Amino acid sequence: MARTIIIEAHGGPEVLKLVDRQVGEPGPGQVRLRHQACGLNFIDVYQRSGLYPMALPAALGMEASGVVEAVGEGVSHVKPGDRVAYAAMPPGAYTEARVMPAAQVCPLPDAIPFDQGAAMMLKGMTVQYLFHRTTPLKAGDVVLFHAAAGGVGLLACQWAKSEGITLIGTAGSDDKCQLALDHGASHVINYRREDFTARVKEITGGRGVDVVMDSVGKDTFEGSLDCLRPLGMMISFGNASGKVPPLDIGVLAAKGSLKVTRQTLFTHIADHATCQQMARHLFDKVESGAVKIRIDQRFALEDVAEAHRTLEGRGTTGQTILTL
Repeated sequence: MARTIIIEAHGGPEVLKLVDRQVGEPGPGQVRLRHQACGLNFIDVYQRSGLYPMALPAALGMEASGVVEAVGEGVSHVKPGDRVAYAAMPPGAYTEARVMPAAQVCPLPDAIPFDQGAAMMLKGMTVQYLFHRTTPLKAGDVVLFHAAAGGVGLLACQWAKSEGITLIGTAGSDDKCQLALDHGASHVINYRREDFTARVKEITGGRGVDVVMDSVGKDTFEGSLDCLRPLGMMISFGNASGKVPPLDIGVLAAKGSLKVTRQTLFTHIADHATCQQMARHLFDKVESGAVKIRIDQRFALEDVAEAHRTLEGRGTTGQTILTL
């Protein structure tokens, strides 16, 4: 048996329920893991609330770290006793132990502690695909990154600096702006006090940015389009403030032949080899010291509802984990 967080109905944090569940044995292509820590992400909130509907009852959680207990037939890249971490479908990471597909489970280097492994996979591989797999970026390019003091944001600030990319970050307080600067942002904008679109134009001398990376959604989408240079790329990869309204595609032509894409990590990591390569790139960044994993919030598994409330209330910085 393993203590596991499930939902039996969509709704607020109050629907999160702690139960004991059977773990079972891995079948072909599967692995059984004993978790050491679990990561907390906004996708968990979307699934819990019903923004991303799930078949119920359902377990929640998309990333964790731990030790392999058993592998099924055909699994060769990990073995019992290996340290591992993952961010992957299906949900179910909020648990002490689970059986899951092995393809996206990645060997975790000994130099990276379990708590960092649990905190870094979903957000870190998101940053990897934003900077390396979505649109060509090179040293000297300018990126606008919303929520730059959040879990993905602080990793993006460091990643951009390590690649010679100028990152303009937005955040909702002076303290969060300073945090983004401390992690490598070139410029910051407190969106509660400044019009971020006007400020971006000022910073870039009227040119606009090459790329916008936006996980906020409804509240920032339109203003973000106005921050782009002609032929610039808008990467939407989340909707913390709500879904982006339907878009009149003709607006993109009028604003400078802009490009818009809606990305999700799980498309990028669906292929086993690609997932492992992305994870290795992330681990290399962390082991080199170019990217540091900052865990600012830790909650016990049974306190997951409080963790969700804190995340939804934008009360978090850096990474958040659930401890077991």
